[in-house]
Amino acid sequence: MSEHAKMMPRSPGGPSPSPRKPVDTACCGASFLAEFFHMFNLVFLLGGLAVLGVGVWTISDHLAYAPLLSTVTYAECAWVLALAGVLVVVTAVLGCVGVWRRNRCLLLGYTFLLLLIFLLEAMVGVLAYVYKENVETELAVNLNRTFMDFYSVDAAKTEAIDRMQREYKCCGAQTYEEWRLSAWMKSSARDKRSKVPNSCCKTETSSSGAPCGASDHPSNIPHTGCFHRLLEELRRQLEVLGAVGLGLSVIQVFGMLLSCALYIKLRGLVGGAGD
Repeated sequence: MSEHAKMMPRSPGGPSPSPRKPVDTACCGASFLAEFFHMFNLVFLLGGLAVLGVGVWTISDHLAYAPLLSTVTYAECAWVLALAGVLVVVTAVLGCVGVWRRNRCLLLGYTFLLLLIFLLEAMVGVLAYVYKENVETELAVNLNRTFMDFYSVDAAKTEAIDRMQREYKCCGAQTYEEWRLSAWMKSSARDKRSKVPNSCCKTETSSSGAPCGASDHPSNIPHTGCFHRLLEELRRQLEVLGAVGLGLSVIQVFGMLLSCALYIKLRGLVGGAGD
């Protein structure tokens, strides 16, 4: 044996074990990605609360006239956006737990939920903008028929029409004169003195004892219809739904990339919780 070999130190228990892989703390390492993930998750959660808020606001304040529409697209956009907001809250909590426990299974579930939320928000955004371009045609075809055929016949539509005429200060779909040919005018439940529903009146109380709708004079009722005001309201709200859906769906794309990168990093660490 050579003199050099004799002088080399030997391990008392045989060959020395290979060094353990150090925890990756460099830029783009697991620790860095975990810290960055928490910052992203906070932004993600705030965006989700905004989505949920817009969805709930639309449902509570802007779906009163949905029964007057011939499709359910408008209502579906609002409900799906609210659902996406709820999923964001659940997903953000799941992501925090997954990173804290270094659990790759939870991170994988987090990524799939991000994909689902992205699809829901993108769908709402696209539907809202497409429907915004078509809602005028739908109203032009169906709103007048709804006023003429369903007022006093369908309770939900009757309530929506009354509320709209009071809130918008309008009477009829296009003009107050349409009420003369309506099913309501032929109804036995109508006060025979009424020319228009009482919800058309500027002041619904009458001192003469006759219903306020007995007079169709401009001093008593507005002569403008509700069509243009309803169209303006729907377009404005659909634009909000579309902007929120498409705009915030971008966050999910970034989140999926980040969670995938963190998943790969955790898989390479020794003793990972998901191994």
